[in-house]
Amino acid sequence: MERPILYLAITNHGFGHATRMASVAATIQKLCPEVLLIMVTTAPRWLLECYIEGDFIYRPRAFDLGVVQADSLTMDKAATLEKLLDIKKHQNSLIASEVNFIRQNRVNLILADIPFLASGFANAANIPCWMISNFGWDLIYRDWGGEFLAVADWISDWYSKCDRLFRLPFHEEMQAFNNITDIGLTGGSPHYPLDDLRSLWRITTPVEKTILLTFGGLGLQQIPYHNLKQFPDWQFIVFDASAPDLPNLVKINDRKYRPVDFMPICGRVFSKPGYGTFAEATKLQVPLVTLVREDFAEASYLIEGITNYNQHQIITPADFFEGTWNFLRESPQPPKQSQPIAKDGNEAIAQAVINYFQSN
Repeated sequence: MERPILYLAITNHGFGHATRMASVAATIQKLCPEVLLIMVTTAPRWLLECYIEGDFIYRPRAFDLGVVQADSLTMDKAATLEKLLDIKKHQNSLIASEVNFIRQNRVNLILADIPFLASGFANAANIPCWMISNFGWDLIYRDWGGEFLAVADWISDWYSKCDRLFRLPFHEEMQAFNNITDIGLTGGSPHYPLDDLRSLWRITTPVEKTILLTFGGLGLQQIPYHNLKQFPDWQFIVFDASAPDLPNLVKINDRKYRPVDFMPICGRVFSKPGYGTFAEATKLQVPLVTLVREDFAEASYLIEGITNYNQHQIITPADFFEGTWNFLRESPQPPKQSQPIAKDGNEAIAQAVINYFQSN
């Protein structure tokens, strides 16, 4: 049997799509080491290597853009529209060049999270395209109205040509897709012994007074770090190189560590709405503190998801930016659902991919 070759196309937006796809890719590689992974993303290679231990081919390409953002909360809709219309104008040449690569490399299957043109590559190359997500970009753009409505229709049409969708938890309906398989949570697992982490990074506080602040790959420029002075006997862990030097702030500056590695030693994870952080914290049953986001349609589904399945505190931007963070002294709300959520998403997708390779 020839070596199976899997092409993984990843949305060009922040780090969340890249890390959740990389966690699935790592599971595929563990279960079937002979699969050759081609990771197609503009996310940095080092980020993928934090999740995927074995070899993979790195192809830095972007076929969509998500939303143009200055940081994790500030969006530029005009620039987003301009770039989307440019992709639409050049879609035929984008598809042609990628189909050429796919054929030359004898790719057997495309797995996408969740660039819409991937189904165009698959159709032209005559191979299947499977997708993974809890939302489609058509949801985000349709919510903005105006000129974005025609863009959303164009994207929905591409999504309808996808052969199979693995729909993640905390999802919207994803009506454009014709063949949907619901699966459990995906995401990374902690890599390091907890005592080693505590000793290396000098984290001495009890779990309930240790807080992970993580605002995604784009960061957040205006985190009100001065509020940390209210909590002198707590420790806050952050992956923000530009954060100030404070006695109770631990700055993680080594790229081999990921937020998920620190979650088990924290009493809470403080984040913006994002599937990757929400899923990893919920898998580990670490309570979440999150901001509401009115202008990003996916956020309401994510917040509903953690309200149902994790201990949580939902705060307003005013609480975050202008308050004193006193909510950290309050207990999180319990999840509304008594049944736990399925956590086997990585394995379910990986097994489906391996089954496909073995039967074709």
